[in-house]
Amino acid sequence: MLDYVKVDQDSDPYSIAHTIALNALVARAKSKGEILAHLKKRGIDHEVAQATIFRLQEAGLINDAEFAKAWTQSRHNAKKISKRIIASELRTRGVDQNSIDEALDEIDDESEYRTAFSLGMRKYSTMSRLESDVQIRRIQSLLQRKGFSFSVISRVIRELGVQSDEQQ
Repeated sequence: MLDYVKVDQDSDPYSIAHTIALNALVARAKSKGEILAHLKKRGIDHEVAQATIFRLQEAGLINDAEFAKAWTQSRHNAKKISKRIIASELRTRGVDQNSIDEALDEIDDESEYRTAFSLGMRKYSTMSRLESDVQIRRIQSLLQRKGFSFSVISRVIRELGVQSDEQQ
């Protein structure tokens, strides 16, 4: 793990920006957009920030494609969220669309369905005493908050065997 580096205010602006960027990368990997925003927030000139980012990319410390892949796997496996939400988070972090598409291609539709189904099953198992309409509504709400599409949600509910009171 990297250690924090002291900023020498008497140094040239490029050195200061480089040090600030390195300190930002200590906690976790960041996208090019996140580093640019961080440098701007710290008062670094845009040209200096761009040069610093270029230098960090050349050193292999910033790589949006790798960041997008790692973020996608982490969020999909740990937080159980859909590709749509992950794409939105990556866009917010300033990752380019090609890197986002490449990272999301690693999650196939069946994997996304399995994630939604496991979430739905876990929720369903806690609601045995509730009416089926309430069960359906709560499962739908959970999966919608996680960003899953209507078709995936419908398939999960159908395969869980939950039927509304009207359908019975």
